[in-house]
Amino acid sequence: MTAELVRGQNHPLDRTRVEIRITAGGPVVAAVTLGDAHGRLPGTDAVAHPGAPRRTGIEVPRQAAAAHRLAVDLGALPDAVHRVSVLLALPTGIGALTTFGAAAPPSVQVTGLDGTGLAGYTLNGLGAESAVVAVELYRRAGAWKVRAVGQGYADGLAALLRDQGLPQAAELAAEIEEAVGRGHARAVPAPAPAAAHRPDGPAHPAPGPAAPAPGPAAPAPDPAAPSTSPAAAPVDYRHPERRSTPAPATPQPSVGGPVDPAAPAPPPSSPPAPSGPVAGDAAGWSMEERLYNQVWGMFEDLTRSVAAYRSASDFAESRLEQELDAALSDPRDRLGTAADAARAAARDRHAALVTQARAALDRDLAQLAAESEVVEPALPPAFARWDSPVWQAHRSAQQRPMALRLGDLHLPEVPDLRIPMLVRLPLERGLWIDCGPDAYAWRGPDPDRAYARRELGSALTDGPPDEAELRRLSLETAVALAARLLAVHPAGEFAVQVIDPGGTTLPALAPLLETGVLPAAPVPGAAGVAAVLEGLTRRVDLVQMAVRSRAADALPPDVDTAGQLLIVHDFPHGFDDRALTRLRYLADEGPAVGVHLLMVADRARAREYGPVLDPLWRSLLRITPVPDAHLADPWVGHAWTYEPSLAPRGSQVVRQVLGRVAEARRERRS
Repeated sequence: MTAELVRGQNHPLDRTRVEIRITAGGPVVAAVTLGDAHGRLPGTDAVAHPGAPRRTGIEVPRQAAAAHRLAVDLGALPDAVHRVSVLLALPTGIGALTTFGAAAPPSVQVTGLDGTGLAGYTLNGLGAESAVVAVELYRRAGAWKVRAVGQGYADGLAALLRDQGLPQAAELAAEIEEAVGRGHARAVPAPAPAAAHRPDGPAHPAPGPAAPAPGPAAPAPDPAAPSTSPAAAPVDYRHPERRSTPAPATPQPSVGGPVDPAAPAPPPSSPPAPSGPVAGDAAGWSMEERLYNQVWGMFEDLTRSVAAYRSASDFAESRLEQELDAALSDPRDRLGTAADAARAAARDRHAALVTQARAALDRDLAQLAAESEVVEPALPPAFARWDSPVWQAHRSAQQRPMALRLGDLHLPEVPDLRIPMLVRLPLERGLWIDCGPDAYAWRGPDPDRAYARRELGSALTDGPPDEAELRRLSLETAVALAARLLAVHPAGEFAVQVIDPGGTTLPALAPLLETGVLPAAPVPGAAGVAAVLEGLTRRVDLVQMAVRSRAADALPPDVDTAGQLLIVHDFPHGFDDRALTRLRYLADEGPAVGVHLLMVADRARAREYGPVLDPLWRSLLRITPVPDAHLADPWVGHAWTYEPSLAPRGSQVVRQVLGRVAEARRERRS
């Protein structure tokens, strides 16, 4: 049974040799790009198009037509290929279409070689776009999946290829247009008529052999067309382990050409051997990089799966409203058994659609949960939770990690699945921990707060957040982040400084002070604020000059070149205009030379400064001491709930880690 996908939804493939069938409301150009784990293209050789229709494992038609068949052998692709994107573009000068919105939406069907339907996607909602990424086949945990993308580009094929990281995007787009214009085309079979009309959606072509479309005979091949390069060889559909032997001398039908019903069907492809998720199966030069990319892959998969579920649910609600309105539109039909039956049937269809969407979401969530169970224990200290066993055996790092875990992210549809929130190091933006109670809208009992009590031993109640509790948790979050940064950097290459005008942070700073990682308690009052800011401003100025003049050896001996984290508490008390200027300077210029800002502040109390501080707030990444849904992803705008990275209540892991950091520093000095 063919799985009908909506935008963002994915579906597993049970075979590696598939055919992609495309139907559109007018002539379109079909192409395929072979991207890496990030979807980037290494060069023009990673694109199969009408001018170069054959790449290893891929074959596309040479023409622009309203129907296409593309052959894909996923098992033959190079190991570096992780994403196979199917592109559709409108040719210039062929047909009357200038935008996809001017005709019926294109439809893409992924089938087996025997015509068995695997997944289908209709690209609804296109308007001014003239090029679109229809679907992508991507490698995930050793298996392949198909995802409905539907990403359109109003600026055409060149903009699409440029977005995939191809520097020669404009040149290749022009080459494709030229190839289509020269008529490098073959006859394309017309889609088979629909076997039956589905009552719950549009009819789709039935899989199976198709008759040749009427039209002029295919022109003779161009002698200039490439035909002898290894990349231009026909697709070898045999098992990868048997490709070293010569292929049998049986004629293969050309992709896009008429299919002979009498020809023997290719043997069915064998599904890949079932295998569980593996930690570190993403692309990367090191295990750390592979785990980082895998975590972000999990984040993207959860984003798209939930987006597909929400889209399907919204569609079901909209359809139910329309059907109920239609049932009640005629006053004569509002009463009686006919109206009751129509309403009941509409609700049954709504329930069936929601159930189907939830089943697809639960399937994806089960896979992600299984992957999370193997990935979480394998994470290095910089990526791991504080309750992970890796912290018990942690010793001084030899080099700075590539990223740091700030906390966890989750969505309301699946509150038990946490995705690590990783940020690259060095930090490009400062952090702002919001300790003001006005920042958290009270909406009654919150399951996130219940989770915080259960997992972290927090004293949060089911009532409105208490200001004193928020301040305590904010400082605890700041100390946990500082400890993590100190622990994952080599000994002596990172330090912490604190500004505390009111002198109220000493209990929270106890782990830093007692282990000696923070040499002395912060000096209270305006004098302490000025001294710390003046020293860090001088360091930033001197290091910037040394970098520009390439004279790092000329720095004064009292300049500490180690990375610095400045924790600012009780802002803006103790800050005059000069101190505010220096703080903004550090926020803007500090990250480039290793000085990072972590503010623990109440935004409401700083409103009197108005426009003076607005640029500062906008430049910082807001995190919270209690779970709060305030972060939006750049793909579909989900409101993610952020949960801070805190040690379990009563645990001494932060103090133990800081003790090892202090010991490593002493050994380095001796």
